[in-house]
Amino acid sequence: MKKLLALLVFVTSIANAQYTIKGTMTPPDEGDWVILYKLEGANQKFVLNTTIKFETVNIGGNEQKIGRFQFDLPADTKKGTYRVTYRDKGAGFVDFLFNKENVEFIFNPVYPDQSIVFTKSIENKVYREYLEAVSLKQKDIDAIQVNYIKTQTRDSKKAYKKALSSLEDLQEIYEGKSKGMLAYHFIKSSKTEYPSSILENTQDYLNFVVDNFFTNVDFKSPELYNSSFLIDKVTDYVFLINVPENQVLRQKIYKQSITKVMEKVSHNPKLKKAVSEFLIERFTNARNSEIVDWLFADYYNNLPTELQDEKFKKDKVALLLATVGRIAPDFSWQEEGTDFKLSTLNDGDNYLLVFWSTQCSHCVEEIPQAHEFMKNYGKTSVVAFAIEQDDLDFNSWVKNKLYGWHNVMGTHPDNKWENETVQTYQLVGTPTYFVLDKNKKIIAMPNSLADVKDYFEKANKVAEE
Repeated sequence: MKKLLALLVFVTSIANAQYTIKGTMTPPDEGDWVILYKLEGANQKFVLNTTIKFETVNIGGNEQKIGRFQFDLPADTKKGTYRVTYRDKGAGFVDFLFNKENVEFIFNPVYPDQSIVFTKSIENKVYREYLEAVSLKQKDIDAIQVNYIKTQTRDSKKAYKKALSSLEDLQEIYEGKSKGMLAYHFIKSSKTEYPSSILENTQDYLNFVVDNFFTNVDFKSPELYNSSFLIDKVTDYVFLINVPENQVLRQKIYKQSITKVMEKVSHNPKLKKAVSEFLIERFTNARNSEIVDWLFADYYNNLPTELQDEKFKKDKVALLLATVGRIAPDFSWQEEGTDFKLSTLNDGDNYLLVFWSTQCSHCVEEIPQAHEFMKNYGKTSVVAFAIEQDDLDFNSWVKNKLYGWHNVMGTHPDNKWENETVQTYQLVGTPTYFVLDKNKKIIAMPNSLADVKDYFEKANKVAEE
């Protein structure tokens, strides 16, 4: 009977067992909440939320405020990659591996990835140690390679062989140490390929990096799929390596890089969707309509119908209605009783479209300077669209300061920023400039008056040549 009772107590204790996730922010962030998610493919699955408890501790004789939080997880919590989020926007999260053990970590919320230290969790300690150790070895190899290209010394060749051997030994050690662990999948796929011997020039080295970037990445691993690992790798490959300054060549390289990425994820439609949407989001934010259009046409629109998100497509297309390569969205206005439309305007070889406001102090200073500067470019027709609540100040400006321009006023009964044209052009501030060709296609989007001047001065110089 005693043995049976002891067994029941043991079984009950196992059934009620739980794991804890503890985090310490030093210093704490501005908010007082944290949310725990499990990463599943491209989605974040809500798990728990809690509040941050603030304390003041004495560190080295100095008082310092910290924030602590804790999540209690049931025994049947699934292993995988989890994310603690502490901000609504921006880089306000920490990712960690969970594999049936307690996890504790300390971090600075301003730069979490660089500062995080795991004080409890074999999985995360091993993976973090690996990343830090490998990073140092890779820096040594890269430095030797760069030095050899500059100096062509034999000593560099010997040093390279030694450093490469040391890196390979380190990789083998950590793959062995993590065998059977969740961290193993990440460590094995993090292995970076290097040439067996030092290369003679920068281009050969870059070509090797590009050709072998994904050699060890297991795109079929469910452990990697249910984490940010694969998207992070795609980000590095597309945006951080081999990106030339020349705009035309850059677009070509982007397409080449994305094509290779899509070949790697073609086996998994859900992963292909996640990667496509991620890239479309990034290029939309960069207002790169050419790449976004290409991604939709060649990849996203070819996904199984049930995986395509029509709202996602509609929203992204709307965001890029007014960007380089697009025909400027049309609008109409009147000047002294005469109707005008941007699309039918034909009084210039090209056009400068300016969005501004009489209530914008920066505009009030800058627009007269733009007016004076554009007197030098008589073949360029200027359309100034003023975003106003009423026409009082606008009429005075048009009459006394902006003669020779087409002057348009856009308003809205509730809020001037709700004006249809303002919304279509996705304007978030003034002044905003667009350069249009004769057919009203947007050919440039200068960020400032200085950029406007630079554009027209260079264009004029090219025309004279």
